[in-house]
Amino acid sequence: MSHLNFLLLLLQFSLFFINHVQTLTSPSDISALKAFKASIKPSSIPSWSCLASWDFTSDPCTLPHRIHFTCGVTCSPDSTRVTQITLDPAGYSGTLTPQISQLTHLSTLDLSENSFFGPIPSSISSLSYLQILTLRSNSFSGSLTPSITKLKSLESLDISHNSLIGFLPNSMASLSNLRRLDLSFNKITGSLPRLPPKLLELALKSNSLSGPLSKSSFDGLSQLEVVELSQNSFSGTLQSWFFLIPSLQQVDLANNSLTGVDIARPGSGRGGELVAVDLSFNRIEGYAPANIAAFPRLSSLSVRYNRLRGKIPVEYGKNKSLKRLYLDGNFLNGQPPPALLTGSSGISGSLGDNCLQGCPSSAKLCLPSQKSNAICKQAYGGGRGRPRS
Repeated sequence: MSHLNFLLLLLQFSLFFINHVQTLTSPSDISALKAFKASIKPSSIPSWSCLASWDFTSDPCTLPHRIHFTCGVTCSPDSTRVTQITLDPAGYSGTLTPQISQLTHLSTLDLSENSFFGPIPSSISSLSYLQILTLRSNSFSGSLTPSITKLKSLESLDISHNSLIGFLPNSMASLSNLRRLDLSFNKITGSLPRLPPKLLELALKSNSLSGPLSKSSFDGLSQLEVVELSQNSFSGTLQSWFFLIPSLQQVDLANNSLTGVDIARPGSGRGGELVAVDLSFNRIEGYAPANIAAFPRLSSLSVRYNRLRGKIPVEYGKNKSLKRLYLDGNFLNGQPPPALLTGSSGISGSLGDNCLQGCPSSAKLCLPSQKSNAICKQAYGGGRGRPRS
């Protein structure tokens, strides 16, 4: 009998323990998860997906997750609060519920590569612990809500490949801990506001941003390493301060409407890290910038298909770190620096489609062939002056 009583006591304890475990997760977090799932079309939830395992007859934070909540949700060590939502790319279609704001301990929200649509709710500003927000490759629309700049803990923001419109919030610099910003492949317009001070990577490729690049936008960005602003409508002259950003390594401003570039030689602690520059397919006039060759680590330079004139600077042939050089599609004339054409230079790229003399077609760097004499004479007004606009 005593053995039977022991088993009954053990069973009662087990049932008590199970019931206790089932109520570990904060009720507000459970409510938010229910609302999150309810905002997604049931027909877009495959049976094998993470969301399909979200069965609220079980506690979301109970371990181990053998049947329910097998993926998509991570909880705090004490199993009381949801700290991460990281969905699988299963094609979920729906909106992001405003009740996401109830998950006040959330540090990561990753809904990338699905079919979420509609605006990003302004209530997201309540997620004061949020460090990573990744909504890449969805169909979110509307403007970027200014409330998102209240996320003081945010370190990475990626809403690329969506359908965002309108201007960037003027309060972007309030994202005081942001290291990575990627809003590429949207429909964002206007100019750049002042940017977050700790930014390492800036990516706004393929939008409709316009106007000149202002020094005030980049003020204090001493840690900025990567700038990806290609396929926009930036205009005017790129001033010398830009290339002297202390930690700058990679610049891509191809396919814009820039008309000039002013480059100063790097100094102590200013611009010495620059590795790759792409200014191709703009409207840059004047001479090829000689000072760019003074950057000691520069390995790739492309200024192809602009309106450059005059001779290729001899400095380009003296830069030992330069391995890729694209100057094709301009109106450069004269003899190319001999150092560029020697087999020992190790430089790939193109000097073709210019007005150069002494650039043999047998040299790969001289391909494609140069412009015809008639085009070059017309470009230089029938003489050797500056090309016509």
